Amino acid sequence: MKFGVITFPGSNCDHDMVYVLETLMGQQVEQLWHKDHDLKGCDFVVLPGGFSYGDYLRSGAIARFSPIMDEVIKFANDGGYVMGICNGFQILCESHLLPGALLHNVNQKFICKNVHLKAQTNNTLVTSNASLTEAVQIPIAHGEGNYYISDEGLKELNDNDQVLYRYCDADGNITPEANPNGSLENIAGVTNKSRNVFGMMPHPERAVDGVLGNTDGKLLFESILSQVSK
Repeated sequence: MKFGVITFPGSNCDHDMVYVLETLMGQQVEQLWHKDHDLKGCDFVVLPGGFSYGDYLRSGAIARFSPIMDEVIKFANDGGYVMGICNGFQILCESHLLPGALLHNVNQKFICKNVHLKAQTNNTLVTSNASLTEAVQIPIAHGEGNYYISDEGLKELNDNDQVLYRYCDADGNITPEANPNGSLENIAGVTNKSRNVFGMMPHPERAVDGVLGNTDGKLLFESILSQVSK
């Protein structure tokens, strides 16, 4: 499995992702630059977290027009696997590869802390091995993580089983108090209708190395590898 990790001007989680995929998960990784016009044979493309182009206009709005995004959009439309984490999720929404938008957190503040999530489906590459009853602890770090979508779009997400994760408490209860940013229905991540593009605001790559005291994020990467190796 060959993963491609894109670096945009302002990305700051690209090397974290490369370290997890290459060193901890033992996968081949190609580091891709935002001006590249070639995905270099990658089987799975990752858009990492950070502040692409300084988050001017809207987060992800400028990165959407980077040269490499033409290739990413073609790749995704042809069924290729693409995942966006935090700023990467914002870029995928701006590119219309994922439905919805990420608005400013309701408290108008940047939030950096551990939160709890609960997977909502096993019918995706990234959640195939996840528990639907138990919570995992994953860090967040964002100022615009408030997921919004129209009423019609929200119904489609739920009807099509496209919600990946929801924010919850430590016991797995999905409550307003467990929602860190105001996201509709506590949504923390979604997939597209074709189930090959994935986006989430929390950072699973920051919860893989045991040195950090939390390995709950490792399950996501194990889920991906368990399916693509079949």
